[in-house]
Amino acid sequence: MAFNPLNWLLGLFSLDIGIDLGTANTLVHVRGKGIVINEPSWVAVDKRSRQPLAIGLQAKEMVGRTSGSISVMRPLRDGVIAEFDITEAMLEYFIGKVHEQSVVPLPRPRVVIGIPCGVTEVEKRAVFDAAISAGAREALLIEEPTAAALGAGLPISETRGSMVVDIGGGTTEVAILSMGGVVVSRSLRVAGDEMDQDIVQYVRNKYNVLIGERIAEQVKWQIGSAFPLPVEKTMEVRGRNLVTGLPESIEISSVEVREALSQSVLVIVDTIKDALDEAPPEIIADLMDIGICLAGGGALLQGLPERLSDELNLRVWAAEDPLTCVCRGTGMVLEDFSHLSRYLVGLERGSTRHS
Repeated sequence: MAFNPLNWLLGLFSLDIGIDLGTANTLVHVRGKGIVINEPSWVAVDKRSRQPLAIGLQAKEMVGRTSGSISVMRPLRDGVIAEFDITEAMLEYFIGKVHEQSVVPLPRPRVVIGIPCGVTEVEKRAVFDAAISAGAREALLIEEPTAAALGAGLPISETRGSMVVDIGGGTTEVAILSMGGVVVSRSLRVAGDEMDQDIVQYVRNKYNVLIGERIAEQVKWQIGSAFPLPVEKTMEVRGRNLVTGLPESIEISSVEVREALSQSVLVIVDTIKDALDEAPPEIIADLMDIGICLAGGGALLQGLPERLSDELNLRVWAAEDPLTCVCRGTGMVLEDFSHLSRYLVGLERGSTRHS
């Protein structure tokens, strides 16, 4: 593309940003400042015009409370873009929000975005195109497990092996890394959203009560667990009785929620076992020393490290602030671009430059 002096000038004064474009939450890291945005990946749109009315936290608060003319949606599903135009609008909003205090009228930042390791070339291209359309002068991609490992401080550039399990909203990414590369990886579309649906379905089947996804998410975080708790808990849940059609309140226990989540947790356990089965014996020996690092929102599920440790016979630990690991990893690439840019993947680097 021909050199554009205006884009070049705007790029000089734009902020370099790293984005964890998650199914559930979008986090934005600004070089030199750290994480400045952490908002739900929700957008409220007018059904007729398809124009965004609210984005982020404001849109999430509208879920289940809108009129028929407004649709509240998550433009990403299972870690990939499902609604291109809405994703573009969301990215444009976050890029603009980052530059609110900036003198740049039309920001043209360099952007590093985390993507699931199992995405297709078409899905990869969709993320790149959405970022460019939203105003980025350069869009660079990094696999989420690699970014999560960087953010968690794992020694992925060393010869010894490291393992990270990143459980997000739409996908669970499992990766074994060594010498700066991915030795074994798995990506499955069983994660936080699937667990919420498990709870909705369990309450529906057992109590004939329909609850919303937001309520199911609250149940998961408050009393959900993957391993027996020292003291089991209960929680009041409100929904609609499917027989009478009337509001109803029930009490659900942490034992029941654990039963509801058991199938999804088992799928994650089996996927990790599958990855370990493919790893070289030398790396398995390394993992017996360093253990397995959990990242992403799913790492906050009570008892998950204990459950995995019990099943895998390895030490399993949650990273510090697991929700922000991927975003911190993208930020680290921007902070030390000359050394860490080798972890970028996907489209040819030259094709991502829009001068």
